[in-house]
Amino acid sequence: MRPRRFGKSVTANMLAAYYSRGCDSEKLFESLDIGRDPSFKEHLNQYNLLRIDVQWCCMDAGSAKETVSYIVEHVLTELREEYPGIVTPEITTVPNALSAIHGATGRKCIIVIDEWDFLIRDAAENEQIQEDYIKFLRGLFKGIHSGEFIHLAYLTGILPIKKLKTQSALNNFEEFTMLSPGALAPYIGFTEEEVRKLCGRYGRYFEEVSRWYDGYLFEWMPPAVPQKPVPSAQERLHVYNPMAVVEVMRRGIFESYWSKTGTYDSIIPLISMNFDGLKSALIEMLAGEPVRVRTASYQNDMVTFKNKDDVLTLLIHLGYLAYDSRKKSAFVPNEEIRSELTEAVESNQWSELIKLQKKSEKLLRATWNMDGETVAEMIEAIHSAYVPAITYNNENSLSSVLSIAYLSTMQYYFKPIRELPAGHGFADFVFLPKKEYADCPALIVESKWDHFAETALKQIRERKYAEAIKGYTGKLLLVGINYDKKSKVHDCLIEKLVL
Repeated sequence: MRPRRFGKSVTANMLAAYYSRGCDSEKLFESLDIGRDPSFKEHLNQYNLLRIDVQWCCMDAGSAKETVSYIVEHVLTELREEYPGIVTPEITTVPNALSAIHGATGRKCIIVIDEWDFLIRDAAENEQIQEDYIKFLRGLFKGIHSGEFIHLAYLTGILPIKKLKTQSALNNFEEFTMLSPGALAPYIGFTEEEVRKLCGRYGRYFEEVSRWYDGYLFEWMPPAVPQKPVPSAQERLHVYNPMAVVEVMRRGIFESYWSKTGTYDSIIPLISMNFDGLKSALIEMLAGEPVRVRTASYQNDMVTFKNKDDVLTLLIHLGYLAYDSRKKSAFVPNEEIRSELTEAVESNQWSELIKLQKKSEKLLRATWNMDGETVAEMIEAIHSAYVPAITYNNENSLSSVLSIAYLSTMQYYFKPIRELPAGHGFADFVFLPKKEYADCPALIVESKWDHFAETALKQIRERKYAEAIKGYTGKLLLVGINYDKKSKVHDCLIEKLVL
């Protein structure tokens, strides 16, 4: 299950071309990796194949209500045309038709359903339509004898299989989702290796492509390779939105291509829901912070939301948030998505966001003016307003405060880079300006707890954190910030570094 523009229909078409008896596709696949697999010809063009695009069928049917009957009618018509003596008029269901064909010919069927969840999303408020549709799918795939005549079923969609009373409606499927892509992780989108090759081919700057479109992070166990050590641990795999990468290669313009998808309008009511902690969680993520999410209770539809975690889980499936399965947290993956979410949030005129942006803008301009006293004063105010008393004296909360305090950098800078390997250590925060704001200085921010702001600046200098951005040639400000746990006072020192 993948978001829009992640290649679901292309994959469905590829599978149809490989398996279908109606294709002669050996030349299409023989030069690819699969062409070297020993089982390549065993399955090539060997199966009866049903490919159903639910969204297309809904359009042809005229309404969501008529979609299931439309699918059944047209599939049976095609099967009767192909097997007139086997699929007789007395057979009125698709499973019975496929079973009859298998009994007469011995051939199993492969079923590919594209946009399986279209009715779950498009008819979200109509329980009867959804129940009829789920009943159709259960009849097709969960019948006693379905395994006898179905060799493989492959469903694409944005949402995982809908839950009925907390149980999956089709629990005989193995799901690969944005939460847990498993072995299919490298095929969710483009890998870093693939993007680097495309950048070389089209003359694009990889670091810029990475800032704009990287960020989906998956756990993946690489397959064992003959004569190489067996992988002992999962890898952290970075995946890019393939549509965005293709567009930036073609056009050379770094912008958001996400709003051209059909999911944008659907997130406006989601982020406006009145759940405790939802707005603050979104603000934290826009500022570059991860937020812990409990994903288990989400019912895999567009209607059933019990808390902010359900909303955030749906945003992960829609691709507007990425998910770190190790930390069980959601985050904004890249600049493209950050710009889309920012626009959606700002269109809702959240008063708390507007107030925070004004404070943050004042803080940022004070940073540019090297006014450490005002910076410390603004951070102190934001620390008091946005961190609960129970976690106020917490080193991790200070990092979160700095992310939120510098929220206004979204307009001028890329998403802050946290814990960037640099020189002889890790820089707490690095802010790099976007090309259109190249006159803004880059920022290296180091925070300290119960020390001195000068100690933070000294660490930046001595550990040569500026080496992390040696390709950068503009102005650079070093920002040292300290928080005194006893007095609850912040202090800040800023100096300019000449590169």
